[in-house]
Amino acid sequence: MTPHSPGTSTGSSTGTGAHRVEVVPGTQHVTVTIDGRVVAESRRPLLLFETGLPVRYYLPPQDVDLSLFEPTDTHTTCPFKGEAAYWTYRGTEGGGGPRPDVVWAYPDPLDTVAEIKDHLSFYDTVADISVKETD
Repeated sequence: MTPHSPGTSTGSSTGTGAHRVEVVPGTQHVTVTIDGRVVAESRRPLLLFETGLPVRYYLPPQDVDLSLFEPTDTHTTCPFKGEAAYWTYRGTEGGGGPRPDVVWAYPDPLDTVAEIKDHLSFYDTVADISVKETD
């Protein structure tokens, strides 16, 4: 998988040229699986809405099994969020192999999205992200 910025829009969908990034605390039950293994589960996601991109779920690091991942040297820069750091899923014996740069976080995000600091988000092209509304 070629790393690409999770927050770089290829264009504005509003027609006005304005780019919007908004972070909203959520109450959804978010479960992330890779190759059938649950790697993260949270009931306190942050939902990030950004022009031209699907909603992204940012999970607290305490809700992600970080023992299944290793940091990589990959970094990308988003003009709206800052510099992202990446982790690779290590894979499992007898299961799927490593999944490079499948998760990212912003260790020092821009002030406009400060609440996503150190929260992790997953590429939905590699990870299965299940979102259920809670009562």
